[in-house]
Amino acid sequence: MRNEYIQWDDAHAEIACFETGGNVKEYQVMIHANDVTATFQAQLTAIINGYKKLKTETLNVATPIIMRYFLSDVANQGEEVLKADTTDCAKSIVGQPPLDGTKVALWVYLMTDVSSRKLPNGLYEVKHGNLRHLWSASANCMGADSEQQTLQLFNDYISQLRQEGSTLADNCQRTWLFVNDVDNNYAGVVKARNTVFATAGLTTDTHYIASTGIGGRAINHKVLTQMDAYAVAGIKKEQVHYLYAPTHLNRTSEYGVSFERGIYIDYQDRRQVFISGTASIDNKGQIVHPKDIIKQTQRMWENVDALLSEADCGFEDVSVMIVYLRDTADYHVVKKLFAERFPEKPCVIVLAPVCRPGWLIEMECIAVKKISNTDMPIF
Repeated sequence: MRNEYIQWDDAHAEIACFETGGNVKEYQVMIHANDVTATFQAQLTAIINGYKKLKTETLNVATPIIMRYFLSDVANQGEEVLKADTTDCAKSIVGQPPLDGTKVALWVYLMTDVSSRKLPNGLYEVKHGNLRHLWSASANCMGADSEQQTLQLFNDYISQLRQEGSTLADNCQRTWLFVNDVDNNYAGVVKARNTVFATAGLTTDTHYIASTGIGGRAINHKVLTQMDAYAVAGIKKEQVHYLYAPTHLNRTSEYGVSFERGIYIDYQDRRQVFISGTASIDNKGQIVHPKDIIKQTQRMWENVDALLSEADCGFEDVSVMIVYLRDTADYHVVKKLFAERFPEKPCVIVLAPVCRPGWLIEMECIAVKKISNTDMPIF
């Protein structure tokens, strides 16, 4: 993994590049505005211009796969983003304020030597070999409550996958569920997801799906649940492995929810790891170090490290991290901890309450490692 830091007058970028010597390079980019006193329009322009400079000067042969804007006031800013950024890829826009004091931050995932197109059903197809990587972002709908909205979201997504010859159980690898007022609405999301998964044949005896369920708002304040998702059409069952780290974590089903702690997917030349939202929890499902942000951060790292180790990876293989805090006052402590341990690694810290109030911090990450396995499909 090669990390790079680029500074401009009004923005800066953290970049991770993974390459195996084969065709497809992967880039994870996090772009931040520099001036916290600037208007939203000025900060957004700085970030978009920074991305354009990267595309022109450094990443000109790379194709954007998914981009996510983290906004401080999504109701007033979301439409501005849609007007200003016309990039043709899966585009996630979520109300999760960056905690460095800016109004907007941007995560972009890019690859080289792939083709990308928007399918008629709204999914984005990314293709290199025989597999088709299907991305969805900012999916939302109207409904009476979070349960009804989540049911509709998953049913719509299942229909999209079916049109591509895929299913939720066999092909979906990762979801992100952004919940408006998570303390009150997460229970409805959990109930709906449990219902959908049971109907789709996803159980503790089969598998669930790696996921982050976190506080976050859509542009429309009436949207209580918004979803991003990633599936791979044509993937083989033997490529996908689920991560448990039982010495540190319990099965999520033990406290009534249905998602996997993480997964790794093997291709001919690389292993991709997706770690779900992970907090300071033990293998009995209990919160570790209540009300102590430093110790919760350290235990969270320990849990993530245990999951990565199960995939024969470590933090050195991590290419991007997203960190969620419940309390803005914890930002400077957490920022210092992350800066000391992970300098220049693409990272953003945002305000986004975790699904259980006692969890002060949660993180997710993506890792990638070089392997050689000719029995697996090309990425």
